[in-house]
Amino acid sequence: MPSKARLYAEVILPLPLFGTFTYSIPTTLEGKAAVGHRVIVPFGRKKYYTGIIESITPVAPEGFEVKDISSVLDPWPVVKHPQLKLWEWIAEYYLCTAGDVYKAAVPAGLKVESETFIELNPDYEEMPDARMTDREAIIMQSLDHNGKMTPAEISKKTGLNSIESTISSMVERRMLIIAEKLIERYRPKKETLVRLAVDRNDNEAMHKVFDAVKGAKKQEMMLITLLDNLNKRQQQQLPPEVPRQHLLEQSGLSPAILAALASKGIVEIFTREINRFNYTGTEQGELPKLSAPQSEALDSIHRMFIDKNVTLLHGVTSSGKTEIYIHLIDYILNKGSQALYLVPEIALTTQLTRRLQKVFGKRVIIYHSKFSDNERVDIWKRMLHDPSPCVVIGARSSLFLPFSRLGLVIVDEEHESSYKQFDPAPRYNARDCAIVLASMHGAKTLLGSATPAIETYYKALNGRYGLVTLSERYEGVQLPLIEIVDLNDERRRGRISGPMSARLAMMSREAVKGGEQVILFHNRRGFAPVVVCKQCGYVPKCQNCDVSLTYHRKAGEMVCHYCGATYKLPTICPACKEPAIEVYGYGTERIEEIAESSFPGARIMRMDLDTTRNKDSYLNIINDF
Repeated sequence: MPSKARLYAEVILPLPLFGTFTYSIPTTLEGKAAVGHRVIVPFGRKKYYTGIIESITPVAPEGFEVKDISSVLDPWPVVKHPQLKLWEWIAEYYLCTAGDVYKAAVPAGLKVESETFIELNPDYEEMPDARMTDREAIIMQSLDHNGKMTPAEISKKTGLNSIESTISSMVERRMLIIAEKLIERYRPKKETLVRLAVDRNDNEAMHKVFDAVKGAKKQEMMLITLLDNLNKRQQQQLPPEVPRQHLLEQSGLSPAILAALASKGIVEIFTREINRFNYTGTEQGELPKLSAPQSEALDSIHRMFIDKNVTLLHGVTSSGKTEIYIHLIDYILNKGSQALYLVPEIALTTQLTRRLQKVFGKRVIIYHSKFSDNERVDIWKRMLHDPSPCVVIGARSSLFLPFSRLGLVIVDEEHESSYKQFDPAPRYNARDCAIVLASMHGAKTLLGSATPAIETYYKALNGRYGLVTLSERYEGVQLPLIEIVDLNDERRRGRISGPMSARLAMMSREAVKGGEQVILFHNRRGFAPVVVCKQCGYVPKCQNCDVSLTYHRKAGEMVCHYCGATYKLPTICPACKEPAIEVYGYGTERIEEIAESSFPGARIMRMDLDTTRNKDSYLNIINDF
């Protein structure tokens, strides 16, 4: 019998290298590896990466030795066909590699990587004439004491900075050796549950259960608490199992009592992987009522979607575009499809989520970069395995999720520059990618803005996109009065010395005095954007980016807003050796300080990148406001 032909996989690796890499599929993995599967593959001498299979072919490559796939990580593909098509389009259109797109699209928790570990070379013998430097001696001592470590861990333990070159030199001299270890970043969230081991409706079995705990009052109390909970869950049509922690808290008893019931075969204790995102609020399901202009705009959008795949909703500020979006999402969900609602800033997801959850409840999924790796993997898996109707609301990264039945894409504030990723590659525009994504799924795209981008408005006026105009604000609310104040003129006249004009300060004081709120917008974070020596004009710059540094007073350091590098504020000028370093300009941190002194008694809250590192920070600040 002729031997069966081997199969070969073209694999995308999370590396900035053009093209795919060919690996052979071992006979033990045939049938387990398919397009979209995650696979562990060797790369180079010692590296291992998680790749995604792009295609499979029986044609053997020529001219080089083909390595085998080491393992297949999942029994199902983690990337779907439309996603791979989108990756291919982004790589071609934005002149980057498929590996760049893969790295940006897939959560880090799904990429098992080979992490470099350093350890002492047990065969190293110090030569009599070789002298070890102090840095090398400290590193050797730390590795001897702690064992295998990553460069970052060595730096943290020893307190030494920029140790890479030292380690490299020590590896070359065979003082140290490099070991590779595969790191699985994803940790599923698990819940321990308790269920009754016998049928509650079997009277004879229940008699035996209570006989078994007779004389053990605490065990009997635990059993009664469990039965009470199971009865409540039966009324609510919930599964007959109770979270272990909840049971212990309700009974006020120790885990040992529960373990005793399990040892008698009365209860079963088991763990189950759960999703981190369970909406606990109530789903009202009531759609917002539309005004006559909103209803007319909604009808026009439906008519436009008959002939046009992309429509622009040009609606003035506060005209009620969000209510129209909610009606469109409801229409799509009722058809059994999924919707994607893109917003330019993570802060906007916080405000919109509640409005959507009141109408759609658990069908609302939030996804953005402020979530941890584990949380993003959970959402990815939910989208992968659950094709039921849902609406995903998120920033630009959410367009990479594995949609099954995408029916509508809404790009709110489509003109925003935040949709464009500038660094690192892929340098994509999420608005344009969303239009391509929708076309690949046969879905419709709605672009919404009060001030559309020039190219979008041009396409709408020329008939390439549909155009719907909403020119009236909701309930006829008047547009705010905008007053422009010339700060240079104010400073020349000696009326002000800080960042606020006399008019702004007066109106803010009146608002606070009247129990009203004030929002001060400023486009610079930190305390002061300029650090300079007033004696010689020296300006501290980032060693990596060659840009001037911003002073952050609370952290007590200068920060590069490009790469995040931090530096101590010098007390003596490094150039002229004079104590003449000064900070100039105003950042949000400094304006917060000025507001506290200008409006005594008023509560001051600051919202910028420094105060919203946590994913719940936006929600907390908005709730407090």
